[in-house]
Amino acid sequence: MASLAEAPLQFARLPHPAPTSDEVRASILANPGFGTNFTDHMVTIEWTEGKGWHDAVIGPRGPIPLDPAASVLHYAQEIFEGLKAYKHPDGSIALFRPEANAERFNTSATRLAMPELPVEAFVEAVKQIVLADAAWIPEQEGASLYLRPFMIATEPFLGVRSAKQYKFIVIASPAGNYFKSGAPAVSIWVSQYTRAAPGGTGAAKCGGNYAASLVPTAEAFARGHDQVLFLDAAEHKWVEELGGMNLFFAFDDGSLLTPPLSGTILPGITRASLIALAREEGLTIREERYSIDQWQADAASGKLLETFACGTAAVVTPVGRVASPDGTSFTIGSGGPGQTTAKLKDKLVAIQRGQVADTHGWVVKIA
Repeated sequence: MASLAEAPLQFARLPHPAPTSDEVRASILANPGFGTNFTDHMVTIEWTEGKGWHDAVIGPRGPIPLDPAASVLHYAQEIFEGLKAYKHPDGSIALFRPEANAERFNTSATRLAMPELPVEAFVEAVKQIVLADAAWIPEQEGASLYLRPFMIATEPFLGVRSAKQYKFIVIASPAGNYFKSGAPAVSIWVSQYTRAAPGGTGAAKCGGNYAASLVPTAEAFARGHDQVLFLDAAEHKWVEELGGMNLFFAFDDGSLLTPPLSGTILPGITRASLIALAREEGLTIREERYSIDQWQADAASGKLLETFACGTAAVVTPVGRVASPDGTSFTIGSGGPGQTTAKLKDKLVAIQRGQVADTHGWVVKIA
């Protein structure tokens, strides 16, 4: 559902009656965790059929008034994104590839019959909340301000059709490390459940995909693993992605393989960035299907040197061990981080955090 041609949005600023005190904020930032603490402000923009996007506001974070018949509660018209703001060594504040998030957001919107938000409006909304809550950006190593733009259908009605009213919202959360185990590499559990099927919503970043992953993820946790791996729906043999991350495989011939984007895998922005950086390092990139059996065989033979997962929240994470419901398990390499994983992660993080020159135009400084 394309949006109407509209003039650039002007954001109204509402005063915050009781912002978090400096002392409480400092206590939170000392150990922010992930996704459990939130900043003072949020952005909201309304969409109405026949009117388009309107009423852009940056104001105090708080509950969302929602009718019990709102379409999102009954027909799951909901999409979201995830990106980060960083404090650079020179004191500036920067985003990483926000336009790419905006474009993926609109791809998700189209798949779920929701209105597209102009890229400029998406990026401006993100800038507004970062500037309003700049004091919430943690500065310790590995930390950042995690941003969550999302859109929900708010029209109150019961009927299976796309809604005529939507609300776009951005909230922010100071974030530390995504994985809490502290292990040098994560362990993953091969799920018997399916995340996405051809023709479904696997390539869209919508809540339903993640809701479907909660049971298999809980099973992984219960068995002592850090994440869950999903295989394809048709043959249940081809590696697709983890619960919220893409996968890469590094081989002894200097090549790097990642499963192809075939409509069932989320097109990760970190994934695309790593492909570009790997090519700069002279690595051969193969976007090819890779079976779970071949993965185990290559790990056993030593042909496969490393496996790593990537995504906005965890950035780049080594995978050390894989276990399946049939009782089989295997270790990749030494079971810890490898040289290719470390090199690509260091290069990406250095660009994101302003420690090296950005030759790709990925970093957007906002203050």
